Amino acid sequence: MEGNIRQLISSELKALFELKKSERLWHIPVLASLCVGLPLLAGYFANHLNYGILACTGGLVILYLPTTTLAQHMITLIACSFGFMVSYAIGISFAFNPYVSSVVLSLFAVGVHWVARYFDMKPPGSFFFIMIASIASASPFNLESIPTRIGLIGMGTMLACVLAFFYSLLIIKKHPPKTELIVVRKSAYSNLVESAIIGTFMGASLLMGHLLQLENPYWVPISCLAVMQGVSVRHVWQRSVQRIVGTFIGLSLAWLLLLLDLSALDVVISILVLQFIIEILIVRHYGLAVIFITPMTIFLAEAGSAMTANPNILIYARFLDITLGSLIGAVGGWFLHHQQLRHKAERQIRKTRVAILRR
Repeated sequence: MEGNIRQLISSELKALFELKKSERLWHIPVLASLCVGLPLLAGYFANHLNYGILACTGGLVILYLPTTTLAQHMITLIACSFGFMVSYAIGISFAFNPYVSSVVLSLFAVGVHWVARYFDMKPPGSFFFIMIASIASASPFNLESIPTRIGLIGMGTMLACVLAFFYSLLIIKKHPPKTELIVVRKSAYSNLVESAIIGTFMGASLLMGHLLQLENPYWVPISCLAVMQGVSVRHVWQRSVQRIVGTFIGLSLAWLLLLLDLSALDVVISILVLQFIIEILIVRHYGLAVIFITPMTIFLAEAGSAMTANPNILIYARFLDITLGSLIGAVGGWFLHHQQLRHKAERQIRKTRVAILRR
């Protein structure tokens, strides 16, 4: 018995520190850095860094670039670009009330995750659509600025599509595209239950952030969702531990950078470099990537005030937000991968559907 426990602990520690092999081309991190960094540089030189931040958020659509033909590259990115704008529009349109925005985010997460799983989208799947909606849901509500904000998201996605087009023309000759088919999942009931669980925890985590009067409550649902992306209970646990530990180390790095009294241009360049490092590490080790994700997201969220805010207060607030979200995500992951609960829920949905059809 003691030997089995030691073996289990040893295997878990090995999994926590293991670097995975990756066939990902080094061009992708460079491309992602450009899609994020160029809008920020444009916003900085135009004296509208807040506009650049919104546009670079749209540039994250480049992470959905598939390894297929040029036509499929562009169709996928254009479709995801439209999804990014819709996600932000829905989030910001209901940000006038924390309770309404939490309910809307919950329903939106159900729908987006269901669509992503129905068409078997590869990672990052529904993550960035829900992330953008979460950020928008916790943003200050200003009806007049909504079209401008959505337009900036659209401009960021347009830049990413243009860069992806030229990149695809150059790379396809050296790396022939792989043939990928759109796979439709047949287990509709399982998909619905999974989507409902994720949607419930997204809405609950955002509401928790509002009720605790956190400065940026969207950190909670984003951290919760990141942890729930695990493919099993064990994977969810590993992600939760890696995210909390990685966040702690990443916050230490961010604290050191904030003490350097960086200028706005220094922050922009730091984000560009951090994005490159993250894209290299994210497919190899989630915990290591989180170390660099943490300071990058802090710089993005606090670009206007991080240089004047007290680093100690800022770091403490972010650690509290992310730890809370990770713990909620661990609980949500347990529900998500509890087979008995899922089977009961699926049977209940089938019975309800049959009862409705018989009427």
